[in-house]
Amino acid sequence: MERREQILTIAGHLFSQRGYHATSMRELAKHLNLQGGSLYAHITSKEELLLEVVRQAAERFLKVLEGLKGDPVAKLKGLVRGHLEVIAQELPRATVFFHEWKHLSPPLLEEAKALRRRYEEGVQAVIQEGMEQGVFRVENLRLATLFVLSALNWTYQWYRPEGPLSLEELSEAYATLILRALGVEAREEKGGEDG
Repeated sequence: MERREQILTIAGHLFSQRGYHATSMRELAKHLNLQGGSLYAHITSKEELLLEVVRQAAERFLKVLEGLKGDPVAKLKGLVRGHLEVIAQELPRATVFFHEWKHLSPPLLEEAKALRRRYEEGVQAVIQEGMEQGVFRVENLRLATLFVLSALNWTYQWYRPEGPLSLEELSEAYATLILRALGVEAREEKGGEDG
């Protein structure tokens, strides 16, 4: 693993476990077996590390949107599966993306907000498409988007790969619950898989 990537991985783990403010550069250097000063040969600041971890998580989430195919039900199922996969595979970075990003100072905070907004807009577009086709029966697009994101995002708090549900089982259960909340009946949901 390249040194910078290693630094970002360790930073993501420490920020997610202890929090951004509670993680010192000295501690980060220690975990990397580096002298404190030599860490700065690879990075300019702790805040730069935080932004980079947020960017990496955002890229993974945005790739999920790019890969969505099919009708609105199929897209929503793909969104749920993809979102939960990112959390499962990138738990420390996802935790930082959901929680620690707000410790950035302007203008870095604005960049993080813009990345989060892009993803939110992509999720909203999937729901809007389903509403326009009469597949999703919801009255408030914004509220439906926030509901879906809230349900998906909070899993970083409790999901563990060694838990009772496999990622596939969790994805299916979540997709079923979310589709019902969006007004999709079970038989229509099945049709979405075929079509």
